[in-house]
Amino acid sequence: MHIQYVSFLLAVSSCIRRLSFTSNWELQVGYSKPVAMASTPGCLLRWDVISDNVCHLTEELITKSKKIHDTVGSLKPEDLTFETVIKALADDERDYNTQRSILDFPQHVFSDKQLRVASTQADKKLSDFDVEMSMRQDIFDNLVKFEEKLKNDSKDISPESKRYLERLIKHGKRNGLHLPKDTQEKVTKMLKRMSDLSIDFSQHLTEENTVIEFGADDLAGVPDDFLVALDKTDSGKYKTTLKYPHYFPIMRKCRVPGTREKMEHAFNSRCIEQNTAILEELVKLRQQAATLLGYKNHSAYVLEMRMAKDPETVSQFLIELEERLKDLRDSELKTMLEYKEEDCKKYGYEFDGKINGWDLKYYMTMVEERMYAVDQNKLKEYFPLNVVMQGLLDIYQELLGLEFKEIEKPHTWHEDVRMFSVIDKASKDLLGYFYLDLHPREGKYGHAACFGLQPGCLNTDGSRQVCVAAMVANFTKPTKDKPSLLMHDEVETFFS
Repeated sequence: MHIQYVSFLLAVSSCIRRLSFTSNWELQVGYSKPVAMASTPGCLLRWDVISDNVCHLTEELITKSKKIHDTVGSLKPEDLTFETVIKALADDERDYNTQRSILDFPQHVFSDKQLRVASTQADKKLSDFDVEMSMRQDIFDNLVKFEEKLKNDSKDISPESKRYLERLIKHGKRNGLHLPKDTQEKVTKMLKRMSDLSIDFSQHLTEENTVIEFGADDLAGVPDDFLVALDKTDSGKYKTTLKYPHYFPIMRKCRVPGTREKMEHAFNSRCIEQNTAILEELVKLRQQAATLLGYKNHSAYVLEMRMAKDPETVSQFLIELEERLKDLRDSELKTMLEYKEEDCKKYGYEFDGKINGWDLKYYMTMVEERMYAVDQNKLKEYFPLNVVMQGLLDIYQELLGLEFKEIEKPHTWHEDVRMFSVIDKASKDLLGYFYLDLHPREGKYGHAACFGLQPGCLNTDGSRQVCVAAMVANFTKPTKDKPSLLMHDEVETFFS
């Protein structure tokens, strides 16, 4: 689900149906209050869903979509047309994808834990339903028949529609719909289980809230402004979390090996009890499913749809890359070991003669500072978040011929979230919207990603449905006394 580029705001993806509003105010069953939509015309998303009603809304969405799939699956050969097959499925996908975002996106960003739990359960139900619909033999058979019918028909469909049809059939074959029924049943069961496990894995990490306490001496070397921003215990110790704004500064600048080792171990052991069992089961299920579907392994299954095409190509690329980088690697490791030995002698630490996992970021930072005169702590002073954000918006506006306008008092899921409209400079047409949710908080998705929430495409009536996406990140939040300053790699993350 996760989309990498802000330019996706303009991308054409799966179609969604336009919903009409009878007035500037809307109140639907399952939502907490009327929401003014006049400031964001064309945005069908709303974030006031009530946790107690998520299950009901999920069942409604499933029932509606299943009815359409049943209709397509029951068509006779003579009734297979573009309108009854391709358009019907695309129309359903329009409604389904956007309404699904309202139900399953809250698990990643909402402060209300009860709603996050309800959203996670909705995601599981909808993912199971997705698997069931993707395994519909009747629909797959009608898609294949319709493709054959097109070959003998003088009428043609658009290149986009043809590709949509080809992809549906391709995915059907990758799900095993050309295989015996008993094999299909096994694959269906495995796909559902893998989906549930993946959702649980991600949710465990999102809910992770470990706090590690350190004394001032334990954090020797970290910048003073970082220490000042940390909360303290009653005993005066500093409270650190495993979120990026705490983890990276400590790993890069703390000269105490024991502190770095403790942070690194804790970071890489997040949710270890729950997620280790999940990973072990997922690895087995992926191999079993790949074998049933006729692939050598899971890598072969995944890569079939990607540029590399097969595991052998990837392995050869990595082998060649490693060989070409070997001399550079050895040289840099030698330099880092020299720095480490010097550091250990200076501060009285034991020198073990190797670069451990918890040493790498610290000595890479030292290499940058000594060999290239790059001080990341000084460099970030040139990258206040508000300046970076405006620069990013200016670049995309100029590069793509767009105009971004911030929405005043937008309907969002948190007070920190900002919303912008996207307008074509030449035509002045509204193309879409994007949200910026940039600061960490408890229960929020812990990485950086762009979530596609409402795909842009043509509506049933031929008008254009606007695209909506959300950029979610975890940059340090500014305070009254201190702006949010971004490290250079955080600037890269924001832009990419």
